Amino acid sequence: MYQHLDQQGQLIDFPAAKAVCVGQNYLEHMQEMGGAPVKQAVFFIKPNSAFVNLAEQLVIPANKGEVHYELELALLIKKPLKDATIGQLDDAVWGYALALDLTLRDIQLQLKQRGHPWERAKAFDNSCVLSAFKPLNTLAELNQVELALSQNGSLKQQGNTSQMIRNLQQLLCEASSCFSLMPGDVLLTGTPAGVGPLQVGDQLAMRVADISVNTEVVVSE
Repeated sequence: MYQHLDQQGQLIDFPAAKAVCVGQNYLEHMQEMGGAPVKQAVFFIKPNSAFVNLAEQLVIPANKGEVHYELELALLIKKPLKDATIGQLDDAVWGYALALDLTLRDIQLQLKQRGHPWERAKAFDNSCVLSAFKPLNTLAELNQVELALSQNGSLKQQGNTSQMIRNLQQLLCEASSCFSLMPGDVLLTGTPAGVGPLQVGDQLAMRVADISVNTEVVVSE
C-alpha cells in the first residue's frame, strides 16, 4: 500500500490522494511528440491506485506495448487550493520528489488518433512512481531544478525547470482553477525531451534537484 514518505522513510501525514499531471510543458518534448503550443495547459489525473514508491526495482506491465519513462519534478500539496493566486502558493506545498510518469505509448497513440481520453495509457496501476519527498525549504530555487535520466549508462533526458512553458507557480494556479487541490495531492510538472521505451533489465540512474535514485526495470507477473 502506497504512502507518502520523507527521506528518512517516515510517513508524511497526508492521504495518498490524486496526481494532477501536465502534458506538453517542455517545448522540445512537445515537438518530439508532434505537438504544438496551446493556450491552456493539458491536464490529466492519475488516481491513488497509480501511486507506487520508487525502489530498487521498477515494475512495468507486460503485454501492453511500449512502456515509456517520463522523468518529472513532483510537488506534494499540504493545504487546499482552489482558484489560487501566486501569493497563496508559498504555504501550499509540503515538498518535492523525483517522479516517473509511466506511459503506455502504443495505447496513447491509438487514443490520440481516435480523439479519446488518455487514462488507459496514463492512469493504470503503478504508473505514478514517486521517490521519497524532501521539504520544500531545502530546495534553493524551484524554477532552476535540474532533471536527468540515464538508461544503461546513456544519458536520455536532461532538462531544467527554467525551460518550462508554464512555471511551477503558473501550473499550480491553473491546475487549481480546474481541480480543487487537496492535502496529499501530487502535482507532476512535465517532462523534458528524450522520453523512450523501457526494457526488462534496464538500469536507470535518475536525478531531480538533489534527489538521486538508481533502479532496475522488471516486468509484472
